[in-house]
Amino acid sequence: MRTLIFDCDGVLVDSEALAEGTLVEYLSRWLPDLNIDQELGQALGMTTAAILAHLEALSAHTLPLDATEQVDTAIEARLARELKAIEGADKAIRNIALEKAVVSNSRRSRVLASLASTRLADALGEVPIFTAEQVANPKPDPALYRLAVSQLGQVPQDCLVVEDSVAGVTAAHAAGMCVIGFVGASHVDADQSARLTQAGAWRILEHMHGLEALIDEWQAEGHSAN
Repeated sequence: MRTLIFDCDGVLVDSEALAEGTLVEYLSRWLPDLNIDQELGQALGMTTAAILAHLEALSAHTLPLDATEQVDTAIEARLARELKAIEGADKAIRNIALEKAVVSNSRRSRVLASLASTRLADALGEVPIFTAEQVANPKPDPALYRLAVSQLGQVPQDCLVVEDSVAGVTAAHAAGMCVIGFVGASHVDADQSARLTQAGAWRILEHMHGLEALIDEWQAEGHSAN
């Protein structure tokens, strides 16, 4: 049985614009010598800790010791107030008969809260969820996807992944999976399709209503990541 694997942020829930806004708010104050908006465009999809470490290395300033916890707590508070599901995600989940899983670079508590608050947890049911805490090196490293494949009892060629970030596409592709690059979230700019294709995306998906057709194509043609 083949498996459909979703990233969470920016694929199932429209969270990235909210997270980015919070990061800009905090980092503009902490690292005033950087153009935070510009730098974040290259880092979304990474863990909060990795984003902060990357930007701190570019700055003459030093972040607070608890910067990651401060930012994650602020992001999660905003998500609790404002988060919405990606349009069409609930219907796509319910209509697609493949086994499903979620692989996210967020911490598990955030993923569970996001899926619960948007009611997508009801659509997904008891699917396996894999998060960044489970590996030493999260996306863009392929370790998290390799862990998922192993625990799902699958081979990479039988997994189709939906990812919205360069980090996520890079990770899944390096793990040997076929990857759909999703560009239907509110944070996506006009160049993201090209970035995801360059990172290894097999197809680009602009709206969840097109997912079933891509799955049919993947199954009929036996596509893999290579």
